[in-house]
Amino acid sequence: MFDAIPALTGKCMCGTVEYAVDDSFNYAMNCHCSNCRRTTGSAFKPFAGIERDKLRLVKGEKNLLIHGDRNEAHDVHCGTCGSLLYSVVREGAYAHVAMGTLVDAPSIRPAGHIFVGSKAPWYEITDDLPQYWEFPED
Repeated sequence: MFDAIPALTGKCMCGTVEYAVDDSFNYAMNCHCSNCRRTTGSAFKPFAGIERDKLRLVKGEKNLLIHGDRNEAHDVHCGTCGSLLYSVVREGAYAHVAMGTLVDAPSIRPAGHIFVGSKAPWYEITDDLPQYWEFPED
């Protein structure tokens, strides 16, 4: 008999939108691209990547704010508080969950820094994780 993959809970700052996601992420990175910096208001976005069908909205679907192409790449925010919850990427097949929105601790940790070629000039990466100019190829 196999154990079920545990589901993690995530939510926005105000609690209007909640999601559940399997704790079976394929990768996790810290993204330093200018889009992630702007949407988070931070030096980088820690995210964990998973197949889109392993993430389910639990509450607040009517309150979603979608930025981008609904059929392909887009960011999903809470329409009430503006929190970035996740980004739909890779032709709509994957979700990049903003790790700061997870209530429960995932088993994965970021394995590197991506898009360091466009990182904020005022931020210094001080850990020993690998740094990639762009997104590393599989």
